[in-house]
Amino acid sequence: MSDLNPSSLIQQIESFKGKSLPPVHLWNPPLCKNIKMKIDREGRWHFMDSIIGRKRMVNLFSKVLRLDDDGSYYLVTPVEKIKLEVEIRPFLIVDFSIAGRNKKQVISFSTNTGDQFILDNKHPLRVEQSDSTKECLTYVLVRSNLEGFLSRNVYYNLVNISKEQIINDKSYIGLWSRGQFFKLGEA
Repeated sequence: MSDLNPSSLIQQIESFKGKSLPPVHLWNPPLCKNIKMKIDREGRWHFMDSIIGRKRMVNLFSKVLRLDDDGSYYLVTPVEKIKLEVEIRPFLIVDFSIAGRNKKQVISFSTNTGDQFILDNKHPLRVEQSDSTKECLTYVLVRSNLEGFLSRNVYYNLVNISKEQIINDKSYIGLWSRGQFFKLGEA
């Protein structure tokens, strides 16, 4: 297909409503060309240089998002595939909550697209320095091979509640969740 039909794309995605996430890993449709979509560093979705203002549409699109082996992100349905430019990561972690205390605490995250998950071994946290800007960004695995990055507000609030832990004679600050320590950096 060469042109995107937004209403048919939305109908295809909505057909999975109430079910688990669509099996995008099984689909290999042709690539739609001449479509420009982007997710900026603030988690805003753009279609043809205009911000998609309808949260419902963004949430639907996020359900058919895939990161392929070529390092590119795509929206994928059984009949069409659209390449996305993603500035940092496709999800922005916008909120968190904590239950329990110390090593027994459980931290849960919420994304800008309504995904919620617990920080654990299936959803680990990692810190990486950007090659281009040299800033340190903190990522969490949201689902499959798709990561979200922590908004500044969430990051600084987590740093405020972080704990110091000695690992292999080195001191780190980080977070406990589900009995596991996740490093934010060296102390």
